[in-house]
Amino acid sequence: MSDIDPLRDLGLTQGPEGPTLRVWSASATRIDLVIDDAPHDRVVPLTRGDGDVWSATDPSLTPGRRYWLHADGPSGGGHAFDPSLELLDPYARGLGRTGRGGWQSAVVDESFDWGGVAKPRTPLDRVVVYEAHVRGLTRLAPFVPEELRGSYAGLAAEPTIEYLKSLGVTAVQLLPVHQHVDEQRLVAQGIENYWGYNTLSYFAPHTAYASRDAQLAGASAVLREFKGMVRLLHEAGIEVYLDVVYNHTAEEGADDGPITSLRGLDGSGYYRHDADGRSVDVTGCGNSIDTSTPAASRLVLDSLRYWANEVQIDGFRFDLAATLGRGADHVFDPEHPLLAAIVSDPALEGVKMIAEPWDVGMGGWQTGAFPHGWIEWNDRFRNRTREFWLTDVAAARANGLPPSGLGSFASKLSGSSNIFAHERGPLAGVGFVTAHDGFTLLDLVSYDAKHNLTNGEGNRDGTDDNRSFNHGIEGHSDNPWISDARRRSMRNLLATLFVSAGIPMLTAGDERGRTQHGNNNGYCIDSELTWVDWSDEPWQVALRDDVAALARLRAENPALRPVRFGVDGACTLSATQMSWHSASGAEMQPGEWNDAAVRTLQYLATSTPEHEAPNSVLVIVHGAETIIEVTLPTVDGVEGYEPLWSSDDRRLPDAGRPGETVSISGPTVVVYRVG
Repeated sequence: MSDIDPLRDLGLTQGPEGPTLRVWSASATRIDLVIDDAPHDRVVPLTRGDGDVWSATDPSLTPGRRYWLHADGPSGGGHAFDPSLELLDPYARGLGRTGRGGWQSAVVDESFDWGGVAKPRTPLDRVVVYEAHVRGLTRLAPFVPEELRGSYAGLAAEPTIEYLKSLGVTAVQLLPVHQHVDEQRLVAQGIENYWGYNTLSYFAPHTAYASRDAQLAGASAVLREFKGMVRLLHEAGIEVYLDVVYNHTAEEGADDGPITSLRGLDGSGYYRHDADGRSVDVTGCGNSIDTSTPAASRLVLDSLRYWANEVQIDGFRFDLAATLGRGADHVFDPEHPLLAAIVSDPALEGVKMIAEPWDVGMGGWQTGAFPHGWIEWNDRFRNRTREFWLTDVAAARANGLPPSGLGSFASKLSGSSNIFAHERGPLAGVGFVTAHDGFTLLDLVSYDAKHNLTNGEGNRDGTDDNRSFNHGIEGHSDNPWISDARRRSMRNLLATLFVSAGIPMLTAGDERGRTQHGNNNGYCIDSELTWVDWSDEPWQVALRDDVAALARLRAENPALRPVRFGVDGACTLSATQMSWHSASGAEMQPGEWNDAAVRTLQYLATSTPEHEAPNSVLVIVHGAETIIEVTLPTVDGVEGYEPLWSSDDRRLPDAGRPGETVSISGPTVVVYRVG
């Protein structure tokens, strides 16, 4: 880490002479610490020391105390010094609201009794991620006490945890929980940033997600409730991952954005600028953190260390992670020192690091390019899975044939070896069909186009590249044939997610058929539209049960979660091998992979036996609205096939022997245990 930044002990620490505040700024000419010492504020000048670190010691910096900073310095060149502004300590562990609607840094009591509860440290091959919004998950949950709904405590309520365990998820991945604020544009429109990708502080938990009692008790109580949530989830064996936004901050654009912390302390040291001092924005959010500078890199590492150790967080999902890997020339570098440090820092050992491997800058798409030790969201898996089950089927209805063959789909099923380097293996990728950004699972099978008028931007926001299929009618339908087809498509999408090599991620509410009525960009809507719907219609219960069954299937069959890429070739049930068969039972021929008329595939995989006894499964995929007879493959050592699960909810095939045929009707996934 020293080769990135020699700075240390920034923020508020307990020194030999008492509480000491240390702040970095290379460009400031004066920094004052202002302490709320009613009835009067008290000003304490900071002294510049080695490494451009300014410091002051004051015995009154004890839990509950509010404080802020004033900074002065030059103008131009990316600077925005204004000594009249109240600035936040970038390392403040807590924040409190001011009477003027702003925020002040708050000293917190960080003590907490973890009761000996350790991190679950779930092996990567057993991880099943559940992406959730703290507020949205339990805001409507009838099983959570009303005063706790939508809070950290509500997420940690016993019924919530039991529900998560019943689904078979091993980790909750929370949308941003760092203190965030609404963009000025949204405030002017009277709406808010529900998702929270507009960070005000990288160390303080978001106050509004705490229960009302904790909010009233202050920043220490908010932090304590957050830690209590983590402890209870850990007791249940569930890891906690945070979606973190180290690519930009809530200070928005350089010309008209608010100045709350970093920009007011040293804008040129924390944000990207060109040679003329103009802001460089590769995030689309008005500013970009410049991780080529020592201070910015150190800020990211120190924040990660704090959450991973003091708050016991198990993993991080990095929003627009390509931004973190851009050098001083603003070009992405997979060998960027910060990317290397994040996965090699001893203080972060064992912590899962998950990249959203893109941003909006030049060369922004970097899926597969991150270094060893990183895990990446696999958008190619999302795209091809949607195409195979939805747009290919829609195209076949319209034109008789889909636009492409099985080859790329098979690659995603077996771990995306065409994307991730051999030494990284299939566990370098997080497979997902939906995420917070985009259609929900039900909307994916119910809408051909986005319906975002509620957002107030004339339906211009949100992607148009949905790869969805409404099955004949846009939006809700009471037609039983359409409803059945949509639910079958959802089961096929979910099955592909859970039987594919890699790490599966499920979006909260998809297991219950949650809808946003076609809105694919609910970032600014905090209402029933974006909250999880806890109603229990029979089809919703059945879908939830299917998800639980698929998670259980994955846990019980190591062949579905290999730690290495399989070896193509005739399968003899020895480790790491796989074989591919057509509907006839014969091995797939080269010409069949790209033949659009071939829509049936049999995938026979055997587990990598590092930690468990070898296990083999056969996955049959039929991606057409036709009936087909499938001959079970004849393979050395295979005596029979035991059916475990089928997306055809009307019928699970009988057990079969090699060479026997099974009839499959319509788009279907069937999973067999091989014996």
